[in-house]
Amino acid sequence: MSARQETGTATTHHVVILGAGYAGLATAVQLAARTKRREDVRVTLVNAQERFTERMRLHMTATGQRLAELSIPQLLEGTGAQFVRGWVTAVDAGARTVRIDDERELRYDTLVYGLGGIADTAAVPGAEDHAYTLSSAQDAELLADRLARLDSGTVVVAGTGLTGVEAAAEIAERHPRLRVVLLGRQEPGAAMNPKAGAYLRAALDRLGVRVRTGAELAEVLPGAVRLASGESIAADAVLWTGGTRTSPLAAAAGLTVDDRGRVVTDATLRSVSHPEVYAIGDAAAVPQGYGVMHGTCQGGMPTGVHAALSIDRMLRGRRPRPFRFGYYHTPVSLGRGDAVVQFTRPDDSPRQICLTGRVAVRYKETVTASPWPTYGRMKKMPASGALWPRGGRATRVRGAR
Repeated sequence: MSARQETGTATTHHVVILGAGYAGLATAVQLAARTKRREDVRVTLVNAQERFTERMRLHMTATGQRLAELSIPQLLEGTGAQFVRGWVTAVDAGARTVRIDDERELRYDTLVYGLGGIADTAAVPGAEDHAYTLSSAQDAELLADRLARLDSGTVVVAGTGLTGVEAAAEIAERHPRLRVVLLGRQEPGAAMNPKAGAYLRAALDRLGVRVRTGAELAEVLPGAVRLASGESIAADAVLWTGGTRTSPLAAAAGLTVDDRGRVVTDATLRSVSHPEVYAIGDAAAVPQGYGVMHGTCQGGMPTGVHAALSIDRMLRGRRPRPFRFGYYHTPVSLGRGDAVVQFTRPDDSPRQICLTGRVAVRYKETVTASPWPTYGRMKKMPASGALWPRGGRATRVRGAR
């Protein structure tokens, strides 16, 4: 039985969206708004939680700061989109079905796969059992509880990427009694221009964060971490930010994936092996002229919107257009009172211009707070969400139309 027959209306096309992160929610709101008056289209959004997770603020949650309660079902009210709460446990691309909590089954005509990445704790022995992560609000709250119970001690933040930097700065500022060690292979801010990178490292130093570069974590132990050099560092809490992995569901479903488990897409965000499946956000390996996109909110939401536009065009008998996106900034918070914003070229390489200090704080907060009101605007004015930097020549893929 197809999704069309299941609804009882022979012409109903069922679009199922998996994951209500930044990208998935953008798809749901945008597509529902554009097909609201069509009785032949049904949109269903599946997510494990009803509360929207502001991933860009999880370092704040991890230090005990309360965030707004953002309800996904409330946002979808009036759009016509259905919300289904549950864990996706399997996708059968051949039968075009999705299993929810191993108990329910949804059939689809078009699937939007947006099950994003989580911390790759399998990469290092002991990380799964002994390290905290920022994969979800619940994970961040567990770390917040641990930090609140420490009167003194050492917190090791593994990974000198931007997630690690923001978390280390936040912990050091909110818990000055704790010793914070940020360790990783690269220098923090290595991808920034010299001025921005130097500012970032000076801010970490001001906050008392001890930075260890050239360090490779070999094992996480109860109460310590062991480096590849053999050195051990005592740790009362370990936060793992050293890489991500994607859900294995796409590969298990038979979709073509890359070496990181992301769904390989064509220029329009369709799976190269299953054209009825679109992939978005961190779950997608999206080709651009400069290479494959890496996961960020600034790129994730546009992929979600574009998938909705492509599906809408397909439903109207028109060909989807190629997706193009150029990066434009890297905002990094350094506690609540400081930040640095590195402006970038479309390929994400640093420009000479950057913002620092209070101006950067206001810029960063504006960016972080923007997704939720953007979804609200898209409900009334779908076209308002379809504006983002296309990147010019840098994003053009040869042969894409």
